[in-house]
Amino acid sequence: MGNFTETHDLVQAFIPVDMTTAANTGDFVSLKNWKHCTFVLFKAVGTAGQDPVITLAQATVVAGTDTKVAAIISSFRHKLGLAGALDALGVWTTVTQTAATTVDCTVAMATSAENSGFIVIDIDADDLDVTNGFDCVQFSVADVGANTCLGGGMYILSEPRYAQATTSTAIAD
Repeated sequence: MGNFTETHDLVQAFIPVDMTTAANTGDFVSLKNWKHCTFVLFKAVGTAGQDPVITLAQATVVAGTDTKVAAIISSFRHKLGLAGALDALGVWTTVTQTAATTVDCTVAMATSAENSGFIVIDIDADDLDVTNGFDCVQFSVADVGANTCLGGGMYILSEPRYAQATTSTAIAD
């Protein structure tokens, strides 16, 4: 069994912020050297009705100058706590949906705003429009509303395409 960092890479999508200030746009990451990407949103307790909406975009370069939608999210998982009690986080729940570019937590889990927790979306690099050179992804969370709700996003890249002691950067083409 190797080190986690030899087979995975962690990249910030966006640093912990008050998700009510504006759209929380993640950086693009390149999947040229990776087969799998997991997006993790870690959020604090918010106010009822301020559930996150997470959107996926794809591009051919990490600058994101040629984005297009990627309707490939057909499931996601979440683990919610009760009113901020991290020690009370439940078990993972899987939600399936018609393949889409977004996860609308208002529809899928009506009390996501009122609870802390994790929302996790997995995608495979091969699900992108690789025929047309799309190999970069970005996850973003829309402004959740008027009342404070802290959150941060990160990417976990896994299944490296090439064996190496030090993984390649995912924020360069």
